[in-house]
Amino acid sequence: MAQPRSAEITLYHAPNTRSLGALTLLEELGVPYRLHVLNLQAGEQRQPAYLAINPMGKVPAIRHGDAVITEQAAVFIYLADLYPEAGLAPPIGDPLRGPYLRWMVFYGSCFEPALADRALQRAAPPPATSPYGDFDTMFATLNQQLARGPYLLGTRYCAADVLWAGALRWTTGFKLVPATPEITAYLARVTTRPAFQRARAEDAKLAAVQSAS
Repeated sequence: MAQPRSAEITLYHAPNTRSLGALTLLEELGVPYRLHVLNLQAGEQRQPAYLAINPMGKVPAIRHGDAVITEQAAVFIYLADLYPEAGLAPPIGDPLRGPYLRWMVFYGSCFEPALADRALQRAAPPPATSPYGDFDTMFATLNQQLARGPYLLGTRYCAADVLWAGALRWTTGFKLVPATPEITAYLARVTTRPAFQRARAEDAKLAAVQSAS
């Protein structure tokens, strides 16, 4: 039986984490949702109730009716496809569908592994076994795509931009990747959108509540 689209969406979210991206996407979609806020400092992500949602103990995760979706790219793809009227995901058959999926998956399959190796000062695996090849090529590939602009798919804004703008905001903020002119211009275009501002304000409010408790 098909999952009813009208079923409630619950976002499992923790302040100051990657799940801010999923919160931002929901704001961009303009759809109703419920927040289930986890306190990572209290270890709620390691309690049985949440491990039943995501055994990895990571956020974001979403529940849509009986369906549970984990992994950031999967959450983004699922939500953007669920609400096609928002126009944030090229549909199957659209020439941009392939590039859209490429950049959605490139984040977790190439960018984050390369970033982790660089941040921890680990040598990259041999090219034959590395999921990303080498850091410099990975980063140049991304930067060159942003240079074509204004968005990852050219003139079309999509859910992948929500993912990447959030990621590049924190990675440049912590100086994990260089803030190239292309990235700086991209962030100025995307992170000033109202949905980003609303999500960041909500995240800051939740973080303040947890800090005070």
